[in-house]
Amino acid sequence: MENESKLTLHGLQQYYVKLKPEEKNRKLVDLLDALEFNQVVIFVSKGIRAKELDRLLKECNFPTEHIHGGMPQEERLKRYNAFKKMDSRILISTNLFGRGIDIEHVNVVINYDFPQREEKSNEEPADQYLHRVGRAGRFGTKGLAISFVSTAEDEAALADVQKRFAVEIPELPDTIDPKTYMS
Repeated sequence: MENESKLTLHGLQQYYVKLKPEEKNRKLVDLLDALEFNQVVIFVSKGIRAKELDRLLKECNFPTEHIHGGMPQEERLKRYNAFKKMDSRILISTNLFGRGIDIEHVNVVINYDFPQREEKSNEEPADQYLHRVGRAGRFGTKGLAISFVSTAEDEAALADVQKRFAVEIPELPDTIDPKTYMS
């Protein structure tokens, strides 16, 4: 348990952005425009949010796909395999994609919705956070994790993450050198 508190994800740059809920879409589009990336996973809280965000980003000409537990398994597998083959570079997902999924080219993770305790799961938000951001910077590569913080619950969950893993997650700077998260 002692080692768990000092857990670090080597090569992963972690930041948060404090903003109002209604500012999330604009900030996401700005980030996707500004960041260099191989592949991005954007985590949201619900399947309907994944679908709506996918629609919005497609309207902004981003090559996105979405995946969530409410889809038929055949459709989820089809989208997972397409993403794995790099047919699409941006995947919007619920926590479904947070565990046990290794995609070699993912180097950016965005927590559009900060992890929260879910009714059907006893997993702590800090555990969800760790599994989500762990999708980037795998296989000894660098990565970038950006979390949107827009509610008091988000702030409390972020504080829990920092305390539990003995890490300080700074606010997102105006610019990030791509060499710090691109391998």
